[in-house]
Amino acid sequence: MKCLKAVFEILKIVCLVLISLLISCDGNTVSLAEQPTLADYKVGEQWTWKYKGVTTEGEVRSEGEDKREIVQIDGGLGMTVENDTIPLSDIVKPEESKTPRYKWPLEVGKTWTYEKNWTSQDGTTGTQSQKAKVLSYKEETVGAGTFMAYTIEYKGTVSNSRGYNAQTDEVWLYAPQIKNFIKMTQTQDGFVYNEELIEYANSNN
Repeated sequence: MKCLKAVFEILKIVCLVLISLLISCDGNTVSLAEQPTLADYKVGEQWTWKYKGVTTEGEVRSEGEDKREIVQIDGGLGMTVENDTIPLSDIVKPEESKTPRYKWPLEVGKTWTYEKNWTSQDGTTGTQSQKAKVLSYKEETVGAGTFMAYTIEYKGTVSNSRGYNAQTDEVWLYAPQIKNFIKMTQTQDGFVYNEELIEYANSNN
């Protein structure tokens, strides 16, 4: 009898452990991602993406690599973007727009409207307007490795003052662990543009 009671207690403990593990795993699915803060970044952190833009006829319009790095600057930290270094405080500053790229905190099922107005060097003005939705939060694999990432779908249009108007659909994979997107695909008027993270490094690597 004592033996049966001991077995029962062991089974009960095993069940509790399994339940806690299942709850933990489920937590990944319904996790919330807050906007990164200054404290989340370290000097030496680097991201490298490869990008390629191809027409439906197979013509390559753009191809190359984009690298960003966290560096020390006067007054704090900065992020190198092409030939510029932007203060990190500007990058992590909460966006006041009611139509942002990311609507924090991110969670599966969340929807919002993303809008952006721009002016090109030749004076042409334009607007991008899309409906955004977080579709999932799961493991995704890219060249830089495997990360838990949110899949965010954007569907809408882009137009400019010269009369151009086109459907523009995008899918972004955002990984909270590295505070950045790991993959992006954009389809617009017979043109497909892709970016994929091929390398990530931080000061702890």
